[in-house]
Parts: sequence; C-alpha cells; structure tokens
Amino acid sequence: QNQENAPHKEQTRGEKKNKKKMAPTQQQAKQARAKVLSTGKQPKASIQRYLKSTEAQLVEKEAKSVLLLRGIRCSDAMTTVLRDMRSMNAPNAKLLNKNNQIVPFDDEGQLSLEFLTTKNDCSLFAIASSNKKRPNNLVMGRTFDHQVLDMVELGILRYKSMNDYAGMPKKRVGSKPMMLFVGDAWHLDTECKKLQNLLLDFYRGDPVEKLVLSGLDHAMVFTAVADAPPLQQPGLDNATTLLIHQRTYYCKLKKNTTGGSGSAPLPYLTPSGPDMDFRVRIICIMCYLLIVLGTVIISLLSCHLFSYFGLNVSSWCTSSTIMCPQFPLFCCFIPSIYICSCISF
Repeated sequence: QNQENAPHKEQTRGEKKNKKKMAPTQQQAKQARAKVLSTGKQPKASIQRYLKSTEAQLVEKEAKSVLLLRGIRCSDAMTTVLRDMRSMNAPNAKLLNKNNQIVPFDDEGQLSLEFLTTKNDCSLFAIASSNKKRPNNLVMGRTFDHQVLDMVELGILRYKSMNDYAGMPKKRVGSKPMMLFVGDAWHLDTECKKLQNLLLDFYRGDPVEKLVLSGLDHAMVFTAVADAPPLQQPGLDNATTLLIHQRTYYCKLKKNTTGGSGSAPLPYLTPSGPDMDFRVRIICIMCYLLIVLGTVIISLLSCHLFSYFGLNVSSWCTSSTIMCPQFPLFCCFIPSIYICSCISF
C-alpha cells in the first residue's frame, strides 16, 4: 500500500511546486525583512531569488502583466471592452469579473489598485465604469515599485468589438503588434506624448531583439484628429476637438511577384477589431513630491528676496498688531503652491 501511494504523493508535491506563487504585498515584505533582522537568519535561496524577481526594475526583461477591473457600475458594453483587451494582451492579462468599489483618482482608490496589482503580480491596470456623468469611462494606468505611477482617463465615444468581425481572421495569442501613430499631435502635444508612451507600454508584449516576418500578424493604428467636430456627449468635455481613432487590422503577408527573389513580401490588411474612438479626459502624473519640494524652495527664496531688498515684513506685522514673525514665509507659501502645481502639471 505504501508503494502504491508513493506516486500519488510525488504527483501532489510536483503540483505544489508548479503552482504559481503570488507576489507578496508591501506589508508582507516588511514583515519578512523585520523577521530576518530580529532573528538574524537569512531566508532560503529559493525565497531570496523569488523576492528579487518581484522587485522593481528599470528595464523590464519580460512582458508586463495587465489587470482588468470593473468599476462601481460597469455596463455590458464596457465589459466587452475589457474582454477584448484581455484577448489582445493574452496570455499576460487577468480579468476580474466582480465589481469593485474603486475611484481611481482618490487616495483610497489608489491604495486599492496598488493592493490588487501587487497581489496579482501585475504592473499595468485598466478599470472600466459607466455612469450618468461619465458614460463609457476607461482608466488605464501603470505602477512602479508597487505604487501608482500615472493614469489616463478616456471617454469612449464609439466601439466595435472583435465579435462584430465574425468570420475574419484574428491575431494569434502572444503575437506582438505593429503600432502606428498618425498625426502631428503625437509629437507636438505633451498629453498625447504621455498617452502614446502608455499605449506602447500596454500593448508591446514580450521585449525581443529580433523578429520573424511570419510572426507579424496584426497592426494597431492610432490616429489623432485635431480638427474633428466635437461630438455632443453627456459628461464629456465637448469643447475639446482632439479625437483619437484606434483601428486594428489583421496582416497577411503574400509573395511579391513584381520584385526579384530577394524582395520583401507584400502585406494585406483586413479589419479584425477591436476599433474605438475616444477622447482624453484626465491625465494624472504622481508628482506630489515635486510640488512639496518646489513649494519649500520657492518660499525660502522669496524670504531671501524680502531680506535682500530690505523689506522687513515681520516688523511691519508687529507694528500692525499682527504678531506673526513667520508672516513672510506664509505670504510666499500660498503663491508658491500655485506656481509649482502649474509647472508640474
């Protein structure tokens, strides 16, 4: 009997080894470090290698994983958007089906996003929602060192899913896209530059050094139209004229009969979806540290300027029955906040 049960035990051990481990949260990592410092014992080599693999890297050597979430209220159309995004980013995408009480641009919402991305070992995220004030809302963002780095809020005006192109050939799982950005706004407008960087990071897939032509099977085209008439949609900034069109095509390479033997093949594009038209609502970059440091520096410089030109504001405050020797710093503090926020955002 023991010999019969031995293969079953080995199988269960192998399943436990092959089971994917989840990334530790910041609290778990701190507890592990505190335990090492208190006991003086180093963790096992396998645990050290795993913790090192989950640390933040300046240059990612593997594909970034995407976490797709549903917001407080998510319509069927936005759920279809998330499913198509999972198909485009497969196998490096995870979709959670339950609604989440998350407001991305609040402090509590950002903490929830940081917890979920850390727990699911994902550095990119997208949360879809729809309500009366902001219909068809999509928030895309990324994290660094388990903290939210930047976010972009998009308002989707028109969407055509992959199911609408029934019978058309689709991309293979894990293939890299050819991404084309059309329009002067992508290199002239700062907001479009940030959005372009995020879209490249979102759909780039595995970083590779060489490509095989047969592996290029789809192309994504993003066209920024500056002179488009504003579409009157409730909850959108109708004064903004910049409209972005996203189109996805299946690429089929055929032999070039006109050229010689060494000529490159000819690509034939057929629409495969998903296609969408959207506008940028909010672009948020986490630079609170820059605001605080800039506020302190400008306040101190302003006080030195007061003293350099002989403006003794504190004595003026004392003579006018305002007993506040820190009044020059306070006078410079409020305008410096405004100046730094304008520079950083």
